[in-house]
Amino acid sequence: RLPTVHKDGFRMKKHKVAFVCVHNSCRSQIAEALCKHMASDAFECYSAGTETKDRINPDAVRIMKELYGIDMELTQQPKLLTEIPPVDVVITMGCNVACPTLPCKYREDWGLDDPTGKEDAAFISVIGKIVQKIDGLREKYGQAVRVTKMHQEDWAIIESVSPDVPLLDALREFN
Repeated sequence: RLPTVHKDGFRMKKHKVAFVCVHNSCRSQIAEALCKHMASDAFECYSAGTETKDRINPDAVRIMKELYGIDMELTQQPKLLTEIPPVDVVITMGCNVACPTLPCKYREDWGLDDPTGKEDAAFISVIGKIVQKIDGLREKYGQAVRVTKMHQEDWAIIESVSPDVPLLDALREFN
């Protein structure tokens, strides 16, 4: 799979980010939706869980519609870890359970409280924290890898726009 071609003529490869929680019904779904909304130019965003509920938390759906005009039910549904592609970055929501190993280059735990069953203020607080965390995620990993071919040779020169992407890892991913 080749990276996306941008208007400057360079091909770009976005980092794939997975937001992981046990049931994939609330925090991880909010994070996926906000990542797509705020950072789709830098990331391919996914969410998944070790188990699933039959639907996304209705309060999360309602509040995300009110705050951002995002209807998560139109584009997302609870998914298992096995239903998403391999990713570069794994973000766990802070479920206080042992998360299964999901291969990745970078891993963070955001330690977010679950607002399920609480008042709207708890959801709004978690959503605000996720917005801040996504801004930080963009700063850490948000620069895509620039790729260009040298004249007619068969190898690529990779210029990392982010110091967090080692040259050899980027080269291996491109090939």
